[in-house]
Amino acid sequence: MSETPEGPVHPEPPETPQTDLAVTERHAEPCATRQTDLVPDPAPGSLSTGLDAGFDAGFDAGFRADRRAAELRDYRAAFRAAQLAMAVVDQDGIVVTANDSLGTLLGTEAGALREQAAADLVDLASDGRTWHAYHEVLRGRRSRFRCTRRLKHPDGRSLWAEVTVSPVPDSRSVLLSIADVSDRRELQARLRHLQMHDPVTRLPNRALFFERLSSALEAAAQDTDPPYESDEPHQAHQSHESCKSHQSHESYGYGRTGRIGLCYLDLDGFKAVNDTLGHRVGDRLLAAVAARLTECADSDGYTRSGGHLVARLGGDEFAILVEDSTGTEQLADLARSVLCALQSPFDLGGQRLSVSASIGVVERTAHGTTATALMQAADTTLYWAKADGKARWTLFDPERNAHRMTRQALSSTLRPAVERGEFGLEYQPLVDLTDGAVRGVEALVRWNHPQFGSLPPNRFIGIAEEDGSIVELGRWVLRTACRQARQWQKDHPRERPIFVSVNVAVRQVWDSDLVADVAGILAETGLAPHLLQLELTESAVMGSAGRPLQALKALSDMGVRIAIDDFGTGYSNLAYLSRLPVSVLKLDGSFVRGFQDEEHPNPADELIVEALVQLAHRLGLTVTAECVETSGQAARLRRIGCDTGQGWLYSRAVAPDRIAELIRTEPLRV
Repeated sequence: MSETPEGPVHPEPPETPQTDLAVTERHAEPCATRQTDLVPDPAPGSLSTGLDAGFDAGFDAGFRADRRAAELRDYRAAFRAAQLAMAVVDQDGIVVTANDSLGTLLGTEAGALREQAAADLVDLASDGRTWHAYHEVLRGRRSRFRCTRRLKHPDGRSLWAEVTVSPVPDSRSVLLSIADVSDRRELQARLRHLQMHDPVTRLPNRALFFERLSSALEAAAQDTDPPYESDEPHQAHQSHESCKSHQSHESYGYGRTGRIGLCYLDLDGFKAVNDTLGHRVGDRLLAAVAARLTECADSDGYTRSGGHLVARLGGDEFAILVEDSTGTEQLADLARSVLCALQSPFDLGGQRLSVSASIGVVERTAHGTTATALMQAADTTLYWAKADGKARWTLFDPERNAHRMTRQALSSTLRPAVERGEFGLEYQPLVDLTDGAVRGVEALVRWNHPQFGSLPPNRFIGIAEEDGSIVELGRWVLRTACRQARQWQKDHPRERPIFVSVNVAVRQVWDSDLVADVAGILAETGLAPHLLQLELTESAVMGSAGRPLQALKALSDMGVRIAIDDFGTGYSNLAYLSRLPVSVLKLDGSFVRGFQDEEHPNPADELIVEALVQLAHRLGLTVTAECVETSGQAARLRRIGCDTGQGWLYSRAVAPDRIAELIRTEPLRV
């Protein structure tokens, strides 16, 4: 046996009959004889066995090398032919090789991309966060990262690319792949536009408005040096030019003021347009209003963020957001221009419609302001504009808002306060002007608030009427006053009993059975009906019809006295007065205050009061004058013929024990 460079050779076997037979048989039945029958197996451990093993190992290594080379050729071919743009990048961020798709995407030859910085090709150095993530992948500290970049093609068009960088296995290189997602981005942009814009007016909707507002406030929050803010509140028609210049150039940079403004407007009477002319006309009116608002915003100028944002927040509510505003004067001018623009009638397919708007204006420092707080202030100010008469703009007033917040706090705790017994009564005497005797008292409720102290009725009665708690509170006042009047009568049996006058709101008549309540309380306390007087305001009594009028008549038939409070400030319908079951007129204090100047009296005031007194007496009514503060006023009222007086000349509202003292003493001065 011998060896050759190609490998070991097996020895030939000796010629034997068996071999010939095997050959003959092999030719006769080629499929029945194996080659192993011709060559005897080598003995274990022989040289032939080692040569076989070496041959197999060499063959496997060569096969694997050939296979690997073939795979690499396939990989390179796939890399070059791939539709996805790709490049292999080394540890330094330099392109090693790129495929044709990347060259086509970037408008150049693939070979021209070699030796170029990959970050420059796809703008990975434009922001620090992306640049850091890219380098983390190059250094093997991060498995992959993905970002989206807007690239500029050499032909001038722009395209959106999704860039992915990931390590190549068993290599120090990374694979950069770039997918053109322009179509997807365009579709997403169209869908976002539909999602963020109102279909009727084509304006940004509520979602986009709050997104823009939040972005503006977040940008202001990133400024660590907020502008100087005076303790004085900003007032309308006041210039801040000197402050503006300092803020813009030093604190926030050129073109920035660190302030934000908002005009929040609502169309007056728009519901009537929808109800009478239909929603189609209403929608066309909204679109026309939106166009005029946009014109006003565009004419007001541009800021670093572009033009002012005009948005439809819903229904007939619109908002104009002014970023980097220059002060309240700018917002006031914008609001005035909007009101002026809306004054001209709208021609909608042959129909001419006129519309007005109420605008709430807020302008303040953006630093420290939240979107919720800004919108709450704008909504409150819009409500003020509506309440002040509509078709106007109103500037946010912190002091007025504080009063509103207090009112809200009172409203939320009023009903529980009735249940907790936080209310008390004081009484102010009603004095006979002829002899100075105390004929009666008016019960005045006080709220002993745990936070705000003792509150007079004008601080909470209106709230109680709005939320309905006046019914329960009024019932408590009526019962307490009647019980106290009866107690005075028991304590002073020899004195002439005094009547008690209790104020009643119209809602008590509508929301409760006032007649039944009065009858039950009189029976419970034992007070005679003629010692109870119920006071209603003139506007409430004069407008009474149906159930309220029936209740007043039933109370009068019961023997309860009915008084009209603040007479002369409401309807003053004298003809209607004769048909009401009224016993007493209480003249409003504005008439009596006209008597204060005794040296230069106003003859007209005296003539009016005298005429009212004479008219009341002819109708069988008695007259009480409110707000009597001087003896001169009392003398003139007595001369005119007024029956009783009430005011600080005699006494302020006092506790029940003080009234008991007045009953025992001599008549008060008249």
